[in-house]
Amino acid sequence: MATVATATRATEVGAYEAKTHLPELLRRVEKGERITITRHGHPVAELVPASDERRRRRAESIAKLREFSKGHKLDGMTIRQLIEEGRRY
Repeated sequence: MATVATATRATEVGAYEAKTHLPELLRRVEKGERITITRHGHPVAELVPASDERRRRRAESIAKLREFSKGHKLDGMTIRQLIEEGRRY
């Protein structure tokens, strides 16, 4: 299997090769490896461990909420009051 691996880049595999060796690639991903599938040398998909992706999205969402909350205050209103106000519009 022809692959390229570096410290900063995921392993790259061509689309045909990925199709042919999918069970092997899935075993590698289960062990934590990230694999980029390419078509004609251009990345088209990534195989990543499921738990890592969920953890990354969760952390990203929390960071976005924290950033959003810096500029937005409730001004003494309760959540219930905000809900009722939103229903008026």
